[in-house]
Amino acid sequence: MKLYRDNIFKKYKWLREKKRPFIISSNYDGIICASFLSHYLDWELVGYYDYNNIWLSDNAVKNKKDIIWVDLNILPETGKSLGGHIVFLNEKYPKGLLTSCNPNILAKINAENFKNKFPFSTLIFLLWLHDIKIKDKIAQLFVLHSDNSWMKIQKYKENISFWTEMLSEYSWDHLINKVDSLDYEKNVDQYLYPKLINLGETTFGKLKSNYLGIKSRESKINPDWDLDIILKLMNIFASILNWTPPQIPIINKKIKGKKNKVDLKKIKKHGLNSFIKKNKIFSYAISSPKDFSYTVFDQKEKK
Repeated sequence: MKLYRDNIFKKYKWLREKKRPFIISSNYDGIICASFLSHYLDWELVGYYDYNNIWLSDNAVKNKKDIIWVDLNILPETGKSLGGHIVFLNEKYPKGLLTSCNPNILAKINAENFKNKFPFSTLIFLLWLHDIKIKDKIAQLFVLHSDNSWMKIQKYKENISFWTEMLSEYSWDHLINKVDSLDYEKNVDQYLYPKLINLGETTFGKLKSNYLGIKSRESKINPDWDLDIILKLMNIFASILNWTPPQIPIINKKIKGKKNKVDLKKIKKHGLNSFIKKNKIFSYAISSPKDFSYTVFDQKEKK
């Protein structure tokens, strides 16, 4: 099976439209996507979502039906999203995800074949989709840090081959060929990670690198008090990738939700659509072969 850009653009016409309002996941992955979309499509950043809370600008509230949710998957049928989580158990999935551009949906990857989950970040999917190549070695460090893609390239070679063959007509070699090497890890350890740590708080992830045993790092950002980190990251992307950063939205509304996790067996027992409807779920992801994570909001507050 292969995925073709023209077919995807035909189905999700908004992927090439200019000046769309969008909300990002409030982490490194979302922020680097924001820089890409601002630079190449002149999209307007209007808010953030961390699977617990949504932060909204006035323009987000005003244009809520036009918002694209980036590095996210949401369920309301009026919403459009771009993300890379596994979101269905079998061939059937909720109507709300019909407007979600997700490589796992496109490739019909579900919880039963979790090992074939899309291994890259939303940013890398965007790079392939718009045929943008990153050739500078330092720039590649920042791109491949998104969603810890460089470690997945090291660890899951069979799945990486599966997806690079599926995402055709792209020069993957320039991006991934030298990642599984001691030299690459030295660049991460001596240049990339110190730079990110100096920006602010990072936490350790689950993966370890092949040569130096480096633990993966993740940046989770709270827009209430991490505005300086957001600005610094965008300035780094502007300097190293030459991407014009978006204007930082002025947040005037915060909607508090609740993130939950249950055993995937429970979802299989009750049925995915039934569980979603009963719990009024706003967004969810099958985050591992055993776990189902989801977020709910007070319906009155969300209006």
